[in-house]
Amino acid sequence: MSEFAYAQIALYIAVLAILAWPLGIYMHWVMQAPVLPLERAFYRACGIDEHAPMNWRGYSGRLIGFSTVGALLLYAIQRCQGWLPLNPAHLGAVRVDSAFNTAVSFVSNTSWQSYAGETTLSYLTQILGITVQSYLSGATGIAVLMALLPGVSRAETHGLGNVWVDLTRATVYVLLPLSCVLAVALITQGSVQNLRSNEVATLLQSMKPLTQVLPMGPVASQTAIALLSGDGGGFFNANSAHPYSNPTPLSNFLEMIAILLIPAALCHTFGKMVNDRRQGWAIFAAMALVFVLMTVIAIRAEQLAKPFAPAIGAYLPAGLEQTGGNMEGKETRFGIASSALFAVVTTSAGDGAVNSMHDSYTPIGGLVPMLLMQLGEVIFGGPGSGLYGMLMYALLAVFIASLMIGRAPEYLGKTIDAFELKMALMVILIAPMLVLVETAISVLFEAGRTGLGNPGAHGFSEILYAFSSAANNNGSAFAGLSANTPYYNVMTGIAMWIGRFLPMVAIMAIAGSLASKKHRAAGAGTLPTHGPLFIGMLLGTVLLVGALTWIPAIAMGPVIEQLQFMHGP
Repeated sequence: MSEFAYAQIALYIAVLAILAWPLGIYMHWVMQAPVLPLERAFYRACGIDEHAPMNWRGYSGRLIGFSTVGALLLYAIQRCQGWLPLNPAHLGAVRVDSAFNTAVSFVSNTSWQSYAGETTLSYLTQILGITVQSYLSGATGIAVLMALLPGVSRAETHGLGNVWVDLTRATVYVLLPLSCVLAVALITQGSVQNLRSNEVATLLQSMKPLTQVLPMGPVASQTAIALLSGDGGGFFNANSAHPYSNPTPLSNFLEMIAILLIPAALCHTFGKMVNDRRQGWAIFAAMALVFVLMTVIAIRAEQLAKPFAPAIGAYLPAGLEQTGGNMEGKETRFGIASSALFAVVTTSAGDGAVNSMHDSYTPIGGLVPMLLMQLGEVIFGGPGSGLYGMLMYALLAVFIASLMIGRAPEYLGKTIDAFELKMALMVILIAPMLVLVETAISVLFEAGRTGLGNPGAHGFSEILYAFSSAANNNGSAFAGLSANTPYYNVMTGIAMWIGRFLPMVAIMAIAGSLASKKHRAAGAGTLPTHGPLFIGMLLGTVLLVGALTWIPAIAMGPVIEQLQFMHGP
């Protein structure tokens, strides 16, 4: 791997760590601060009692109800966009199955896009539908985390806060100001931000066609919140590979920082809320170690100039070997290192934005983003969802360690009983169940195989990647799968909805159970959960429980493809 690649990884981690610490402290302050007069007036206008605490059932019920209403509104906007304003291209109603899939996708913070944004959605749909849900779905993940953390830090209470206050503060005080800053930065780099109709440019050379359509629209504002909220939905079909969305190497670096900024900062918010900053640093360190390892593997796999010379003739005609690494599907503006780093960033987070086509990666290079999603989106993950997913692994790690030393499992002063363990396992196992069952069904039936762009092991990887992305609420895709069909729109929609909201209910149940318990003072036999030993145990639990679940499926996809790549079919 080149020195430039190592330097880029080091720079990225350094900048992320430096920015995440103060942001985490700020988020702790704004989420716990007294209600401001203007904020109180807003609650009164909406009929909300901001001081009324909610138990876990009330909190999760209101959250799911709010998300359901959002999905219905987004569906209605898509179906009616032909009669609505801000539609200079005169785009008609979105097809029923596609509108359903898109509504579920953005409300569930997945941003799975089976459509081409610039040719399917009007400006109004992009602004009022997609962008609004990008804010609200990101705030939803943060709100669930804000309910879980008081459950850990408080004692003998059933109140977990107020969902409306948490949603409002996450949106107004965190997501909105950050997205404004990023949008302005992207505009300075050349990203488009307007409401004009598409423009037509006359080419300087005598070519056919003699003109080229230049797409316009509110690109920078949507890109900013899509990256910061973990929603990742691109205004353009090419997403962050489009020069109007991601114009320069600097904008590319800023977009990568934006994707992981809030998830990384929430680690420090966690440390502040449990009154032990070492806990936050421990979780951040565990996530960063896996992130760096996966990044090195992905970049090295793509940068190998001619890795499998004996079999190269089976895949490339003579004279077409790529001697500079695998540049297929990658932007020449960014190169292999930045493209592979972006792929790891976006699948470590719950984001799904891409600046290269993952379908064209080498088998090992494509395995890395797939596996990062299959681990449950806990290596940073989405805003809120990544950290509460990692905390479920922490509960499991504490339980396993306690069995070894013969003590009752305990985490941050709260005993871990059978109920919490069952709920944690539910959170961890829901996505694998959805992915493996729906992948098996899709392989068996013609409707699932019709959209494949490649045969054999790689075709299986396309299906496995699609459902891994949907159920884990990531949204990126192996683009070789043509998923805009009624079958895939419905199947991925089911996976996205269940994969988002059923774990949330289990998380809220854990929060309610922990909040009702007493704090136990740490003793001589208490397992420290902030040192290298616990970090190692946590990573071992993630890899053993998370990764081993997927080995049979991975063996039929990327592993077989890698063997064929090395030795020929």
